[in-house]
Amino acid sequence: MRLTFPDNFIFGTSTSAPQIETAFDHDWQGVIARNGAVFDRTTDHEKKFSEDAAIIAAVAPNYRMSLMWSRLQQEPFAAFDEITAQEYHNFISDLQQKGVGIMMVLHHFTNPLWFSRMGGWEKSENVPMWVDFAKKVVDGFGQYVSHWNTFNEPNVYASYGWITGFFPPFKNNPFIAGKVVKNMSLAHHEIYDYIKHKYPNAQVGISHNATIFSAENLLGWFPARLSDWWFMEWVPSHFEKCDFFGMSYYGRIPHDPMPVTYLETPEKMKALGRRHDDIWEYHPEGLRTCLERYWIKYKKPIIITENGVCDETDFLRLQAIQDYAYIVHKAIGDGIDVRGYYFWSTWDNFEWHLGPSMRFGLYECDFQTMKRMRRPSGDLFASLAHSKKINITLPSESLPSHGVAR
Repeated sequence: MRLTFPDNFIFGTSTSAPQIETAFDHDWQGVIARNGAVFDRTTDHEKKFSEDAAIIAAVAPNYRMSLMWSRLQQEPFAAFDEITAQEYHNFISDLQQKGVGIMMVLHHFTNPLWFSRMGGWEKSENVPMWVDFAKKVVDGFGQYVSHWNTFNEPNVYASYGWITGFFPPFKNNPFIAGKVVKNMSLAHHEIYDYIKHKYPNAQVGISHNATIFSAENLLGWFPARLSDWWFMEWVPSHFEKCDFFGMSYYGRIPHDPMPVTYLETPEKMKALGRRHDDIWEYHPEGLRTCLERYWIKYKKPIIITENGVCDETDFLRLQAIQDYAYIVHKAIGDGIDVRGYYFWSTWDNFEWHLGPSMRFGLYECDFQTMKRMRRPSGDLFASLAHSKKINITLPSESLPSHGVAR
């Protein structure tokens, strides 16, 4: 089957500065990951800007990125560090000259130590500090940017930082998690207005992580429903002021009543007989379910800001590119206004609390030499991204068709 996407459809890849640059005075520096790796040196991106710009341009015509807040602004309300700012300018200018469009993420999970020590997002009085940083990014780099994400996955950030305790500040307090979401919402609304005033044609949105929470038995029903309400409804409701709805998607999480993942409960996942990557159940059909859900709810253009699989072998990734292309193409044909798709990630990075052994990249990264090596999936995605066409072979268990969702 040959798929052709609209001429104005955006294909890109995505990374985040903290996961590819060496840690610098932020709240993830020194965190010990599940595999024992220390969050410090990641992929040496700040030493390889020229090389990485060539890789980014080769694999797709658009790039979703962030800047390291702690490196740029080393005190509250301070001017940006001139050397760091110039390095970023040179890098983004290089991308622009190579024809790469930019989506800029203003907050991707990490905070400067000075911000965290003052209470971070738990305190509303700290919101102006981030807004000041964000305004300086808009003032300094806005000329390069067509699309903005104010925050990356605030539902993940609040959940993992203050409910499960996986992320800094490693707390278990749902009440504070709610305060964090509300404070981020205040910041989002303020910077949205600032960007639209300064760059009226720029598109400003959010990126929410979308997940299918399913119940495998009666005991799993309530935790799945509660997770869905908080993660998929309550948090997104605080960020509805946007030009597009940004959405990341990686898979389905069954509950029995506890979450079932290949990472944490591999035997349970195997017993269910489900396809999976190295972390989650592989359920590409769920992307269509989430697209339809948010299209019906908000009737705003949707951009898939992250999508991919954790797959060291690259075999599933090759199939996933085809599966997800089919689903997105079908959704567009059925009337869902999907404007873009960013693959996660351009090259392997440091996967937060799980460490560098979790491989998401279209390029492999050797974490000893930091050499980037293009995988077969990189060839396939580059062909799709630049031509907007792909020949696909659907898996034996054909993906379901859907009705019109207008």
